Amino acid sequence: MLSKISKKIFNSERISIEEGIWLLKESELLDLIPLANYWRTKHNPKNNVTYVVDTNLNYTNICDAYCSFCAFYRTDENDPSAYTYTVDQIMDKISRAEKNGVRTVLMQGGLNSNLSFDYYIDMVKETKKRFPNITPHFWSAPEIIRMSEVGEMSYKEVFKSLWDAGQRSMPGGGSEILSNEVKSEISRFKPKNTIDQWTEVHRAAHSVGFKTTATMMYGHVEKMHHVIESLDHIRLVQDDALQNGNNGGFTAFIPWSYKKDNTALAKKVSQESGPNEYLRIIAVSRIMLDNIPHIQASWFSEGKKTGQIALRFGADDFGGTLFDENVMLAAGFYNRTTEDEIKDMISEAGFIPTERLTNYEIVPKKETENAIR
Repeated sequence: MLSKISKKIFNSERISIEEGIWLLKESELLDLIPLANYWRTKHNPKNNVTYVVDTNLNYTNICDAYCSFCAFYRTDENDPSAYTYTVDQIMDKISRAEKNGVRTVLMQGGLNSNLSFDYYIDMVKETKKRFPNITPHFWSAPEIIRMSEVGEMSYKEVFKSLWDAGQRSMPGGGSEILSNEVKSEISRFKPKNTIDQWTEVHRAAHSVGFKTTATMMYGHVEKMHHVIESLDHIRLVQDDALQNGNNGGFTAFIPWSYKKDNTALAKKVSQESGPNEYLRIIAVSRIMLDNIPHIQASWFSEGKKTGQIALRFGADDFGGTLFDENVMLAAGFYNRTTEDEIKDMISEAGFIPTERLTNYEIVPKKETENAIR
C-alpha cells in the first residue's frame, strides 16, 4: 500500500479517502516525511518558513453555543468574568498592539446575540481608518452565521458588507471536525454550526473574494476516518474556489489538538493527543490537501519543539506571535513567544525565517528592518 500511495504522490496525483485513512492509521511515522515534503516543495520550493507578527483579540466572551470543548465562554452577562468590549475599547487594544509591530489582528469571540450587525461593520471600518497598515483578520464561520441572523442577511450579503468596510480575509475557526456526528456530541445543546453551514459560509466568502483559512481541532471524540473526511471536505471546497476563479479560497490549513483543562468535554477524553499524532496529522494533511498552498505548524498549541519538528513533516508556516491569545489560556495552556524567538526557532529547525502578511505576501526585508528601528 505504501508503494502504491507513494507512486501516486510522486506523480502529483490525488490520494483517496481510503488511502488517507491508511496513511493515518497504518503507515510508519517516518515514512510520511518524504511524501509530505514532496507536496511542500511543490507549493513552496524555497527553504523559507513564514510567520506573521499578530495578536489575537477577543471582543466578547458571552456565548450561547455551549461548546463542551471550550473553557472561554460565559453565558451570564452578570458574571464578573463576562465582558463585551466597545469598538473604542478594541481600538485601544489594537493601538497598543501596533506599538509592538503587529501587522495583523486576528479577532474572534463568543456568539453574543445582543450585538447588532453594525457593531461588526463599525469594528472593521474603525480598524481600517485608524490603523491602515494593520490587517483586520476578523470573525469566523459561527460569527458570520450569527451576523446573518441578527442582520437578516444572506452570508454573501454579510461578506459584501464586510468587504465594503475594508476586510479581505477571515480565520477558519468553528470547523473543529467537519462531521455533524462529532459536532452534535461536542456542542452540548446544539451544534455550533453544521458542516453545511460552515461550508456555505466559506463558499460565500470565497465568492466575494475573501481569503480564508481552514482549521481542525482533533483529539477528543472523533475517529481517524472523521479526520480524513474533514480533510477531503476542505479540499473539495478549495476545488470549487479555484474553479470559480474569483481570487477567494483557502490560504492555509491549521490543525491543533484539543486541550481538556476546565472544559466540560474533559470527562469523555481520557488523554490528550501527543506529539506523534500531531506530526502524523501535519504530514497527512500536507499530502491530502494538495490544492492548499500552506500548512501551518503550531508552536503555540503543541509546544515549541514539536512545532519545529513539524516543519520537517511538510509544514511551511509557523503561525504568528499571538500576543494577546486568551481562548487557549482559559483551558490552562499558557504559551507565549516573541518575534525574535519565532525567528530563532525557525532557524534552529534549519529553515529561513520569513515575515509575511495575512495573505502570505512576503514583507520586504528593508521594511522589516525599518519597523524594528
